[in-house]
Amino acid sequence: MNYAHLLEALMLICFGFSWPLNVTKAYKARTAKGMSLPFIILIISGYIAGIWAKMMNGQFNYVLAVYFLNLGIVAFNLLVYFRNKSLDKKAGSAVKEVAALPVIKIEEVQKEETMFNYTNSLDEYINRKPKHEEKENGVILMGGSLDRSIPVSQLAGEFNFNFELYNKSEAGLSLSEAGNYFSKKIASLKPEGIIIHLGENDSVLARTNPSLFDTYYLSLIQTIKACNKACRIALVSVDNPENDKSIDAMNAHIKAIAQAEKASYISLENAKFWHPESVKAASNFAYSMGLNIRKPLNDVAEILYSWMYHNLAGKTADKMVG
Repeated sequence: MNYAHLLEALMLICFGFSWPLNVTKAYKARTAKGMSLPFIILIISGYIAGIWAKMMNGQFNYVLAVYFLNLGIVAFNLLVYFRNKSLDKKAGSAVKEVAALPVIKIEEVQKEETMFNYTNSLDEYINRKPKHEEKENGVILMGGSLDRSIPVSQLAGEFNFNFELYNKSEAGLSLSEAGNYFSKKIASLKPEGIIIHLGENDSVLARTNPSLFDTYYLSLIQTIKACNKACRIALVSVDNPENDKSIDAMNAHIKAIAQAEKASYISLENAKFWHPESVKAASNFAYSMGLNIRKPLNDVAEILYSWMYHNLAGKTADKMVG
C-alpha cells in the first residue's frame, strides 16, 4: 500500500468535507451575500492544477478520483453562486419598484468577504442547533393567508433588524379564533412586539355586529398583554381597493381600538407610497456606526407591507387577505 497516496487522499477528503455543507447552506440562503466568487474560482484553479500534475506524472489512481470529486462539489458551489446572484437581482428589482419618488440613497457598507465562509460550514455542522429553533422576545407578524407569503427572515436580514422576526400568520384566521390561536402558537415566544393584520374574514361580523367585533379585538389585545404587558402592538388596516363603506367603518373601529389601547395603527392605503430603500439606507448607516436601535413597529410594517403590496397584491385580483 502506498501510504503517501493514502495520506494525500485523506488530506483531500478533509479539505473537501466542508464544501457539501457550504453548498447546502448557500442554496438554502437564496442570496449571494457572504459568498466570494474569487475565492471559489481560486479553489477550483487549485484542484485543476493538482489534477493536471497527477496526469502529467501518470498517477491515475484513487487519489485522482478524489481530486475530481472535490472539483465537482466546488464547481456546484459556483453554480449556486450564480443562481443566488440571479435571485438577489430579482429581489433588488422588486424592492426598487416601490420607490415612486426620488430618495437619497446611502451606499451600503459591505462586510469584507473572508475564507470564514468555507470553514464556518464545518463548524456549524459540528455545533449545529436544532432546526426551526425560535427565540423569545422577538417580533411576531400575525395575519392571514397572504401575510404568510411575506419572507420576514429575508427582509429582516436585508434591513439589518437587530431582533428576531417570525411570521405566525394563519390562513383563514378570524378574530373570534385569534385569542386562542395566540395562546397556543405564539404566547410561548413571549413576543416584545406583534403586528396584527386581521379583519378580512370578519367583514360580515363588523357590519352586522360591530360591538362584538370590537370585543373580539380587545380580547385579543388583552390576551397579548397578559403574556407581556410591555408588548408593543401594531394594528394594520384591512385593504379596501373598492372603497367599500363597510370596510372603511371596520378600519375606523380598528384605528379607534389602536388609539384606546395605545397601539400603533398602520394603514395599508399608504403601502404604495412607502419607500423601503430609504429605510434600508438609514438601517445600513446605523449598522455601520455600531448603533443598536430597535426599529419601531411602524417601520417594520412599512417594510413588510410595501413588499407585500408590490410582490403579492397583484396576484389577488381585488384584495389582500388579512
